[in-house]
Amino acid sequence: MLNVVRLRVLKEVAYRGSFSAAAEALSYTQSAVSQQIAALERETEMALLERHPRGVSLTAAGQTLVSHADGILARLDAAEASLAAIAGLRGGRLRVASFPTAGATLMPLAIATFSASFPEIELTLAEGEPEAIVARLRAGELDLALLFEFAGETLHSEDVTRTELLEDPMYLALPSAHPLAAKERLRLSDLAAEAWVQTASASPCARHVVRSCHAAGFEPNVAFESDDYQTVQGLVAAGVGVALIPELALSVVRDDIAIRALSPAPPMRQVIAATPASARLVPAAPAMLGVLEEAARRYETQRGRPAE
Repeated sequence: MLNVVRLRVLKEVAYRGSFSAAAEALSYTQSAVSQQIAALERETEMALLERHPRGVSLTAAGQTLVSHADGILARLDAAEASLAAIAGLRGGRLRVASFPTAGATLMPLAIATFSASFPEIELTLAEGEPEAIVARLRAGELDLALLFEFAGETLHSEDVTRTELLEDPMYLALPSAHPLAAKERLRLSDLAAEAWVQTASASPCARHVVRSCHAAGFEPNVAFESDDYQTVQGLVAAGVGVALIPELALSVVRDDIAIRALSPAPPMRQVIAATPASARLVPAAPAMLGVLEEAARRYETQRGRPAE
């Protein structure tokens, strides 16, 4: 295989017309230039230069090789420039995914901030549940994923790096006319006799609600399922059940439902950003990670009880 460094030396010798001029241009010694050309001639098994008292000229083989070297070296220079642009966040792409409730709260501001700072980076956003997103991250289809975890379902993987962003408590939603709505704080066991509305049974949130109910000593009677939290709110408002809803899903709360905190502590999910291990980490990912950490800090500074 032809050596790129030696091709560059040959091109410079051909352009300058002598070993000494090429050596000066390349900051090499004349001996080093001569050695590179000799090695290239051994690789090709052909004479590439004709030596003259006042310089050198290309043989037919040398002319052919230089003509190809021009294109090869130009493409390599372009590739190096593109990589430098990506490393300097002046180009490239960043493929991000998020779970829906963070996609409606944390991600819009983060995307706007990132795009304003790095307008030349192509940024894409996909949406899905954590299990599907992390599978795509591990498969190399994504560069950064916003996920959530519950205790007992923590993501463990050698090829994924986790960055904790914030805690997202779950609040009880019940019809505003419900007798228990008069209480400021409730225990989960107070809801043992209620019908429940939750997300699809296979979802992490639904699994955690069931685990929490089991810990409180009862099996929840799940009457309705929906992965749309606005639909969940509508069903609660209609009086057909109660629900546990994450705070990130309560940026908009209906007037006809009541939101109450659970005692002694609410169920909690941890919001994290996940990135591939360093070998596959694109340069734009750490920049977006910093933007997300700032968005999470701002959210926690401004957070309060969801509107009732």
